[in-house]
Amino acid sequence: MNKTFRALALSACLSAVAATAQAATATAVFAGGCFWCIEADFEKLAGVTEVESGYTAGKTANPTYKEVSNGHTGHTEAVRVIYDPAKVSYAELVEYFWRHIDPTVKDRQFCDIGSQYRSGIYWGSPAERQVVEASRDALLKSGRFKAIHTELAPASTFYLAEDYHQDYYKKNSVRYNYYRYSCGRDARVKSLWQ
Repeated sequence: MNKTFRALALSACLSAVAATAQAATATAVFAGGCFWCIEADFEKLAGVTEVESGYTAGKTANPTYKEVSNGHTGHTEAVRVIYDPAKVSYAELVEYFWRHIDPTVKDRQFCDIGSQYRSGIYWGSPAERQVVEASRDALLKSGRFKAIHTELAPASTFYLAEDYHQDYYKKNSVRYNYYRYSCGRDARVKSLWQ
């Protein structure tokens, strides 16, 4: 009986630890053009525990990369950022995001053109919506940009991209770095935000 009690107590303790760990994270969804690039950018931010590439804000269930890249599903390439709110706030994620995209263009990011590459911030609550809209309004008020074309909308279903897209920048670093450089992403971001 004593062994059974200890096993039950250990099981309950492990369940409590797992529930606490799960509650200690939150998610946010952003679209910044090529999901390989925005995934790589967010994974550098302290407090972010994981970033997943996928598709959101479309009309087709379970879209594939081929369908999304053809521009017929309404989805945009996006990332789901899993983060620790005790280490980085949602507002900090939003500010970080702005500085890694070009918000001045519609239905494109850098060399990728089409609505499937539009930029977007997809909030999950009224409080997040206030953060996003206040951040956008502050950018406009600053005079840095005459217009911001980044889509601001409530979060919808997020579909994970195929396995070969996850951590692409790590698995295929030569191809990824060539793509990122030839697309002009970093040069454009630097010119917009310096």
